[in-house]
Amino acid sequence: MIVPAWPLDEHQRLASLRGLHLLDTPVEERFDRLTRLAQRLFDVPIAIISLVDEHRQWFKSRVGVDVIQTPRSISFCGHVILDDDLFEVSDALTDSRFEQNPMVVGHPNIRFYAACPLTSLDGQRIGAFCIKDTKPRTLSPAERQALWDLARITEREINVTELATRDELTGLSNRRGFMMMAEHALTLCARRRSSGVLAYLDFNGFKQINDTYGHAEGDVALKLMGQAMQETFRVNDLTARLGGDEFAVLFPRSRPQAAQALIKRLRNRLRVLCEEKPYQVEFACGLVEWSPDEPVPLDMLLMEADRRMYRDKPGAMSASLAQMAELDA
Repeated sequence: MIVPAWPLDEHQRLASLRGLHLLDTPVEERFDRLTRLAQRLFDVPIAIISLVDEHRQWFKSRVGVDVIQTPRSISFCGHVILDDDLFEVSDALTDSRFEQNPMVVGHPNIRFYAACPLTSLDGQRIGAFCIKDTKPRTLSPAERQALWDLARITEREINVTELATRDELTGLSNRRGFMMMAEHALTLCARRRSSGVLAYLDFNGFKQINDTYGHAEGDVALKLMGQAMQETFRVNDLTARLGGDEFAVLFPRSRPQAAQALIKRLRNRLRVLCEEKPYQVEFACGLVEWSPDEPVPLDMLLMEADRRMYRDKPGAMSASLAQMAELDA
């Protein structure tokens, strides 16, 4: 068996995947309809819409299998995302990449596999639309085209979700996308008995940038903020532009010290990005910790972080010390 290699741009690919806000979400009829159609159209026992995460492939929709994910190291889909073309294995038992694969020599006894990569709006291959059979076979040209068409329809559904939950200017999540994914992330934190930290960020002097250099340059400043956030924070952190010049970050499974260190890195990154600008992008920040022992609803968490952010605005007395005291309390 050959373990699938990782794409050269794996970090960026994972960032795109997780920015879609689809991993670990409930089943949706719009995707299940497509896998049911594929099962009937190709007369196969298994059809799956798979998203390839860092160490697993997770099934957004599945027909014919009970598990919702499998290790990436034994996945067929891990090979699919290495290329743009349709991927077909006529008989896995005669293919050196899969002949010793536990899903081939054991349940569900895969012999035939075919899939098309699924691509995000920024061109990253984030998963695959695949069909599987327990007997060898080869797709006809018409079947290959049909599978390709189903993958493109699936891609469109994924991209519709992405467009609805992403801020067009900065590329971060919008408020709707952030609220949806942050609720889900806090639910997972509660199950795992782990804490989290929410940061509320607001530009300092954004009106002056608009008034002095024009609104087009104001948009550039917002884009720089989005770029710095994407380059600074970890792939598991949830970033968003809530609206105007307000931003938010949720750090799941984190403590205040780790969040403060990342916020410091964000400030440093912004200084580098603005070296050739006549202005500096700066922001006030409010941090609030979320605990599974005393879970606070997300909207209240945002309100508290917003309140602390205003105390960090220029002119606020001893804001940083007061905030540290509250976090340590």
